[in-house]
Amino acid sequence: MNIPNQISLFRIFLIPIFMFFMLIDFNWGDITLLGATIPVGHLVGAIIFIIASITDFIDGYYARKYNLVTNMGKFLDPLADKLLVSAALIILVEFGMARSWVVILIISREFAVTGLRLILANEGEVVAANQLGKIKMWTQIVAISSLLLGNIFFEMFHIPFDMIMLYVCLFFTVWSGWDYFYLNRKVLLDSK
Repeated sequence: MNIPNQISLFRIFLIPIFMFFMLIDFNWGDITLLGATIPVGHLVGAIIFIIASITDFIDGYYARKYNLVTNMGKFLDPLADKLLVSAALIILVEFGMARSWVVILIISREFAVTGLRLILANEGEVVAANQLGKIKMWTQIVAISSLLLGNIFFEMFHIPFDMIMLYVCLFFTVWSGWDYFYLNRKVLLDSK
């Protein structure tokens, strides 16, 4: 269990803590920052989400820099990402901050790509995230963070940056999912 894999496990460990602060009403009041007013508990949850998201960059950078890329890391890193993003998106739907159809498409893509990875693993191939998948992940992080933080920075200018980013993230999510299937279509078509 190398350090990048430990960082991925730490990201998974942060998910229930993030959910705890987002879903339990602590009655700590609201805070207004740069035009956005959000409950203090949600601010704490959003900060935990952002910290967990940053670990995605750290574990990948560390693994590549020190040549610590492993099959376990190729499995744990995207799993941690999918769990974190899915938890956050479902919470956003519960709060009425994201449309359910958007979240269903995003989470469906995650399940579909995970299924594809399982088929490829059965064929002896482990597929790491490609550049399009990384762009998808970062647009998801920006969109979710913006939504969790009440459109901070942009709310005072009445620019719906959080919703714009949610649809940008949806675009890259669908595109990267299609790309994974297209690039690996031979394995799917040749399987018996």
